[in-house]
Amino acid sequence: MQKIDFVVTWLDESDPEWLKNRKKFAPGEGEDGRAERYRDWGLFRYWFRGVERFAPWVRKVHLVVSGRVPDWLNTECPKLHVVKHEEFIPKEFLPTFNSNVIEIYLHRIEGLAEQFVYFNDDMYLINRVKQEYFFRRGLPCDLLALQPVVANPDNQVMSHLFLNNALVLSKYFDKRKNMRLQPWKYFHFGYPPLYFCYNLLELSFPLFTGFYTVHGPMPFLKSTFSELWEKEERALTEMSGNRFRSETDLTPYLFREYQKLTGHFLAKNIQRDFRYFSVSGHVDKLLRTIRKQKKKIICINDVSSLQETEKVKNSIREAFREILPEAAGFEREGKADPSAE
Repeated sequence: MQKIDFVVTWLDESDPEWLKNRKKFAPGEGEDGRAERYRDWGLFRYWFRGVERFAPWVRKVHLVVSGRVPDWLNTECPKLHVVKHEEFIPKEFLPTFNSNVIEIYLHRIEGLAEQFVYFNDDMYLINRVKQEYFFRRGLPCDLLALQPVVANPDNQVMSHLFLNNALVLSKYFDKRKNMRLQPWKYFHFGYPPLYFCYNLLELSFPLFTGFYTVHGPMPFLKSTFSELWEKEERALTEMSGNRFRSETDLTPYLFREYQKLTGHFLAKNIQRDFRYFSVSGHVDKLLRTIRKQKKKIICINDVSSLQETEKVKNSIREAFREILPEAAGFEREGKADPSAE
């Protein structure tokens, strides 16, 4: 039995202390402080219910918060470890509103297992998953795919971030040499055909053009963080001063791609049991996926164009209640979901 932890980050956007600091440190030019970065959908209890029901093998859940925790959370649950930012992020970089800063320090969480899976709070288990979905023989299961960085005028910061990561990785890895060293991890027969073809096309280019990473739960080795921090301490420390997501940031995808390029992973089509939804108002497919449990894991990404927000939230909560009606051990007794009453 492998010892695997989950790490999840969460924010109470109504926390008075957080709101005071958020007002004090307003985002500047080249920084991303959009409301959807912090908006809570009232679904977090279903994240915990999904973990308890569909991944009972998890050793520990480390919940990372800036201040308050949900009022329904059972902080006495033996599988739960509540971690505040000041416990693992250097105090000179606090308060921070930058998820990238929080994520590059995850390896400093006290008691974190060598094998851990990092979740955003919009990534949910909706069907049973085995340990082997995330790790086999002590190695993360992942997909190694190359893809050009896209100049996206609607989200310019992200374009910078992907390129920043690629520039760091290109210091340590020669693209064509790496493809020769581990060809079957680039051309794994189980990969989605699209990304298998992307990797074939990328043979034409001598330098890295960018990386494709599935926007879902990320399996990590804690030692990967330590190794890359030793190499890039200066760059990672400098970006830690960016209180909001900034075009000069590096991201946790840097660690994930470094892990793959070093060969410390097993090739797998992790897309097969995962579905990403960008919620913009039409949620019929999302609701069917939840109710019929068509996938093992989903991501529900918030977007600024979302219309009828409360109506959409309520319909998604109702779908989750259908498959996860019972409270988990992570919830306090007597603290039912008020929207279910």
